[in-house]
Amino acid sequence: MSEKHTDAAIDITDVVCPITFVKVKVALEDLADGQTLAVHLNDGEPIQNVPRSLKDEGHKVLSVDQNGDGTYDLVVEKGGLA
Repeated sequence: MSEKHTDAAIDITDVVCPITFVKVKVALEDLADGQTLAVHLNDGEPIQNVPRSLKDEGHKVLSVDQNGDGTYDLVVEKGGLA
C-alpha cells in the first residue's frame, strides 16, 4: 500500500452492507470539508457500493487500491465534489 497522508482512517472489513457506508458516513462527519479519510474495506458489495454512495453524497474518491488479499484501501475527500 502506498503511503498517503490522510486526516483519519477507518477499517470496515468487519461489517456488511449497508452498515459499511453508515460507518464511513459517521467518520466523515468528524472531518471538515477538504479533509481526507482512508477506508479499508472488503471486495464485493462494499467496494461496489461505498465509492458510489460517497460520490452520491458529494464526496470525491481520490484513490482505490487493491491489496491482493480481498481488501481495498480507498481514500475519499470530504465534500470534494460539492
